[in-house]
Amino acid sequence: MKQSWRLPVAVQDALLALFITVMQVQGTIVRNAGEVVLRPLTDLGDLGYVLLVVSGLVVAVRRRWPVPVFVVTALASVIYYVLGFPDGPGWLGLFLALYTLAAYGDGRRSLVIAGVGVAVLSTVWLVAAADVEPPAAIGWVYFRIGASVMSVALGESVRSRQVIAAEAQRRAELAERTREEEARARVDAERLRIAREVHDTVAHAIAIINVQSGVTAHVLGKRPDVAREALRAIEQTSSRALREMRAILGVLRDDDEEGREPYPGLEQIGELVAKARAAGLDVEVQESSPATPLPSAVGGAAYRIVQESITNVVRHVGPTRVTVVLDPGLEALEVRVTDEGRGAVVDPPDESGRGIVGMRERCRLLGGELDAGPRPGGGFEVRARLPLAPAEVRL
Repeated sequence: MKQSWRLPVAVQDALLALFITVMQVQGTIVRNAGEVVLRPLTDLGDLGYVLLVVSGLVVAVRRRWPVPVFVVTALASVIYYVLGFPDGPGWLGLFLALYTLAAYGDGRRSLVIAGVGVAVLSTVWLVAAADVEPPAAIGWVYFRIGASVMSVALGESVRSRQVIAAEAQRRAELAERTREEEARARVDAERLRIAREVHDTVAHAIAIINVQSGVTAHVLGKRPDVAREALRAIEQTSSRALREMRAILGVLRDDDEEGREPYPGLEQIGELVAKARAAGLDVEVQESSPATPLPSAVGGAAYRIVQESITNVVRHVGPTRVTVVLDPGLEALEVRVTDEGRGAVVDPPDESGRGIVGMRERCRLLGGELDAGPRPGGGFEVRARLPLAPAEVRL
């Protein structure tokens, strides 16, 4: 797109000032040509010409000093008409100064200065024109008063529009920054979610593989059939972990979603329990049918909580009895995973690790809550409450 060429603002104002000066001087001369005037422009050392030229040329700095320019043009007008110099378009610079004062001033203060100035000028003009002959010529006084008011009103209108445009621009920039911050927050949340998914998947798979590899090493020479089953469990666990990793990391690629394995949910609890039993746990699942289908986010979070809880049991306790309770109510899904420990109160898993912290973050993002701690009679219990209508996500 071709860029339009414009003169610098200072050059524009300089040319405008020169034009107004010529118009004021030449217009006054032409208007009074052939007429007898009370005081010619050449009187008092060409003071009339000086006043017309000064009130015109001062317009060149109107944007930089709007108040001083208005004061100079107003004083020039007062002196000009009080001394009785001939009428003419000597008010052009004054009108432009009033417009500039309102348009480029600081709002209320500039309007007060302009209002007081117009009131003083109107009084001076009316007094100076009290003995004008013929009386009909006083109409030029009312024209000057009306044009002064209109100049101020026009300048204020332009200033208001500039303020509104600047405010709209500021809000647009703020909205753009807000959108960028929200986008960054979504990216951070997605990274956190992926990190949790990777942790849960890898930690669970490694825990199961560790147990099964230990069994294989122990019975490899004595019971080949048991070793074979353990190796098969390792193969299945690692294969499942790889599929879940592909599903998790697939969001980082631009591939089509077709063929991508869905995130695990409560439908895969049976497979998870089978792997836990193969690792030596005695797992019992107590599950009630929900009145309505569970949201996928709730089901996925519940699966990961159960998975991480079982992984902690395999890692910190070893073979024991585990009870998994899934109780979907009208407002929330209650999840409880309890193990019996080693027959005595055991130290809970380190909550500074990513396991329990990750489970708690999952609950918090859905507006739920999670408690984890040792049981009075021994063992460890994880209790989670996941609302079926999640609250607003808190990052």
